[in-house]
Amino acid sequence: MGILQGIFKARDKPKDSLSGSRYSFFFGGTTAGKPVNEHTAMQMTAVYSCVRILAETLAGLPLHVYKYNDSGGKEKHLQHPLYRLLHDEPNPEMTSFTFRETLMSHLLLWGNAYAQIIRNARGEVIALYPLMPNKMTVDRDKNGLLFYLYQRSIEDAPTLGKDSLVYLDPSDVLHIPGLGFDGLVGYSPIAMAKNAIGLAMATEEYGAKFFANGAAPGGVLEHPGTIKDPQKVKDSWNAAYQGSTNSHRVAVLEEGMKYQQIGIPPEQAQFLETRKFQINEIARIFRIPPHMLADLEKSSFSNIEQQSLEFVKYTLDPWVVRWEQNMYRSLLMSSEKPTVFIKFNVDGLLRGDYVSRMSGYATARQNGWMSANDIRELENLDRIPEELGGDLYLINGAMTKLQDAGVFANTTRLEETQ
Repeated sequence: MGILQGIFKARDKPKDSLSGSRYSFFFGGTTAGKPVNEHTAMQMTAVYSCVRILAETLAGLPLHVYKYNDSGGKEKHLQHPLYRLLHDEPNPEMTSFTFRETLMSHLLLWGNAYAQIIRNARGEVIALYPLMPNKMTVDRDKNGLLFYLYQRSIEDAPTLGKDSLVYLDPSDVLHIPGLGFDGLVGYSPIAMAKNAIGLAMATEEYGAKFFANGAAPGGVLEHPGTIKDPQKVKDSWNAAYQGSTNSHRVAVLEEGMKYQQIGIPPEQAQFLETRKFQINEIARIFRIPPHMLADLEKSSFSNIEQQSLEFVKYTLDPWVVRWEQNMYRSLLMSSEKPTVFIKFNVDGLLRGDYVSRMSGYATARQNGWMSANDIRELENLDRIPEELGGDLYLINGAMTKLQDAGVFANTTRLEETQ
């Protein structure tokens, strides 16, 4: 028993990288000297773009609740209480797009997304409200059961009550964790890549100060004699020539004074190359194709479509699965899980150009595994009435089974001999 208790205590509390003393370890300062957290990181255009691309893309995907029908197929479960919440309006204050965009941005910045689940007396979900990840603590009670502790503030929804510290049962929280150490709480991608983001922030600040100083590096004023008041000379020089508004002004040097430039010019320090590399580095963190961040150096008309498809398959799809499985686990009742499921529709993002789609539809139609209505539904066209053959599955009449090959020819020869 002592060994088992020791094992249990070892995983007694989920390792939340944003709470307690671990916060300073993960965030804190960086080797580039810039403080990085989820707020300062969003001031970087590359981080902002990556978060916006993923959050808006997932929020814009059609989200439906389905049920299995008697014929073994699936159909939209329009009467299910969750359908309207997930598809249209999760709560009276926001749309489904805004709700999913908010939670996805939390997931990308903090590594966790939380939403309060409001249920009626029958246990059905009637509303979902986002919760801030930096105010949430995940812990275990003395019996080893998970619970959520939320630090309420005035901007939170009134559904949390008036207590400053709110205890939430796991059944009251939709928790979507990102990649984490224990599978229960995710760690922040921003925290794990703080040095890469810090370097990008440092190079951006360097560029801003470089142009603020008139796009010229620092220098010294050399005088052949002794200057009685060097600070006055320095202030006079800065007032006349420092700043982008004073760039390219003609300097007048008196009494044999010379200006000697010091510092490394940006082209020697590979300033532009560093900034460009850091943008790709941040894109690598979020697995975003560079062309989606307006970096078209390695993109062309022949490969940009393939890169877009790879974005859906390797970047967006893992997030979609993470959302679907956690919504299935937290929002559906145990009695309905065998027959009801929640699914995003990414078919629209995977569609190729018009000619490729039509060629694929023709192949599917001729081989009998798609009807006209199946194709029209994918193209968002009205269905053809059943009496007009919209649901017929056709096949090319020239095709036959291998064992039947030559049967018709032998029959014809037999008839001719008779």
